[in-house]
Amino acid sequence: MNMTGRYYTFIRDNLQFFGLDTNGNADWKSQLVCLEKELSLSKADWKVLFGHHPIYASGAYGSNPNFIKIFTPLVQKYNLQLYINGHEHHYERTRSINGTTYLICGADARNHSVSLSVWTEYSTSNLSFASYEVYADRIEVSGIDTYNRVFDRGVIKLRSV
Repeated sequence: MNMTGRYYTFIRDNLQFFGLDTNGNADWKSQLVCLEKELSLSKADWKVLFGHHPIYASGAYGSNPNFIKIFTPLVQKYNLQLYINGHEHHYERTRSINGTTYLICGADARNHSVSLSVWTEYSTSNLSFASYEVYADRIEVSGIDTYNRVFDRGVIKLRSV
């Protein structure tokens, strides 16, 4: 699972993943210092941030104003293209928010309803998961239901520095 701690980074080909500990008992001071250092050193074309809890969400738990305040400046400064999370029990793909797509893939059990927000490109409370195809200039995201049907397709374009 590549989990070397409560927060960590790893590289696969031209992608660098940055895992966050988004729990309430996280060591935020150390984690943010480490995250900014790793982001500043990253030479990866694709930078993907992920954590359990959402930054933007239209479901039962909603967006996290503290995360918006903490993470969106870093996301924009270092040109992160994608943030992936669970926690909300639905699937939601945002429109690009200042160049970043936020994707909730939490629709695997005991689904909750989801509404539409101004940033929502697609959402559903149906059981599902997401698949990603990575190319030099784009990531193609597919939302797939339990009958193996693709119900959503989105394209995330590479952000230039």
